[in-house]
Parts: sequence; C-alpha cells; structure tokens
Amino acid sequence: MQKHIIEYTSPLDAFVALVKQLSAYEVQYNLDSAEFFTQYSQGQINDDEVFVEWAGNYKHYLALHQELTQKLSHVA
Repeated sequence: MQKHIIEYTSPLDAFVALVKQLSAYEVQYNLDSAEFFTQYSQGQINDDEVFVEWAGNYKHYLALHQELTQKLSHVA
C-alpha cells in the first residue's frame, strides 16, 4: 500500500478529512471508531495494516478534537 502525505492549511481541514476517513472505516467494518479503538488497544483486533492506519487516524482525530475544543473554549 502506497502512503500519501497530505498537508492541510488548518486543523479544522485536517479534522474534517479525518472524520470522513473514520466514517468510511466505520461503514466498511460496521464498527464505531471509538469501539474499534477500544478493541484494538486491548489486542482484540489484529495488526493488519488497515487497522494500524485506522488506529493512527483515530488517535490523530482525538488530538485534533481536543485542540479545536480548547481553541473554541477560548473564543469570546
């Protein structure tokens, strides 16, 4: 599988792209990303490349979600 590096101009653009990718995984595997990540973290799901990528995207999603939430909480 060939990897592509995509750069976004803002955290919001990256967040939207991640949400779309996570949604595609959820539909394909009929599994919510949070539940997938819990099972993956507990070793209940194998380390196939697609699952490693899904887990990485979910971690990135969580980090961006936290960043954007913090920025929005400081908006007056």
